[in-house]
Amino acid sequence: MTPPPFDRELADVLETLRALRPLLATLDDIPARRELNAAEHRTVEELAAAYPVYKVAEEYAGHVPLLVMRPEESAGVLYYVHGGGTIVGSHLGGDVPNLLAWAGELNLTIVSPGYRLAPEHPYPAPVEDCYDGLLWTVEHVAGPLVVGGVSAGGGLAAGTTLLARDRGGPAIAGQLLLCPMLDDRNDSPSAIDLDGLGLWDRTANNVGWIAYLGDRRGTEDVPAYAAAARATDLAGLPPTFLDVGTAETFRDEVVAYASRLWRAGGDAELHVWPGGFHGADSLVPEAAISRAARAARLTWLRRLLGQ
Repeated sequence: MTPPPFDRELADVLETLRALRPLLATLDDIPARRELNAAEHRTVEELAAAYPVYKVAEEYAGHVPLLVMRPEESAGVLYYVHGGGTIVGSHLGGDVPNLLAWAGELNLTIVSPGYRLAPEHPYPAPVEDCYDGLLWTVEHVAGPLVVGGVSAGGGLAAGTTLLARDRGGPAIAGQLLLCPMLDDRNDSPSAIDLDGLGLWDRTANNVGWIAYLGDRRGTEDVPAYAAAARATDLAGLPPTFLDVGTAETFRDEVVAYASRLWRAGGDAELHVWPGGFHGADSLVPEAAISRAARAARLTWLRRLLGQ
């Protein structure tokens, strides 16, 4: 099959980005990728200086560190899980500036968990860390609660939301799943057709899932809380926003998840951005398609929160 083309503005910078972020091939590549990502990490003090309209602190839910950024008047909370394939990244990392560039308009308190990373801490450690952080959040921050995340963080957000449903709480107003990593089987047409292309391909995706699940990856012994696409019942979930690019590995699994939410009677809004590659809106923020993606999220959140 012929893969879809990249958006013109995105294609112009893709090769430069690939040189800076080479595709993962094996588990042995993880240390180098972590070193690369570490350059994007900020201290709490640096974040406080960069965003003076927030009261910035690092709190703890047991052993789980939480970045907490409170505006002067909070209208609710966005519990946001960072990306990184479950193997790299930090709650103090590069997701924060991009997140605040669009979510900052809503006067939401941002809480971001520093979950433990695979392969040192495979399933269920990362998603249980996210759930523990969620429990802390509802105890310490008032207002409607939206659970969200990007890439692996989107997958962990979906798993955390399923845990909250099945454990009887806490109540979640909505889930915001941005190009989420949902299916360990990694065998959709988009995963196959786009292998070797973009910034996160099928091969890299296998590295992330193997680190997270080990020998369970791709078998029938994978719980829905590890890979939300495995859930047999999607009823009773909160309103959901999903977005993904046409030119990325996760396209078909995200579209399938949205379709299954609708079939279960759920409220879901899906955006499939033509020519978008994985993480494009944060990496090429000035592209027209990136601006449209952020605007769509804001519109959904405003409607959800009654702003």
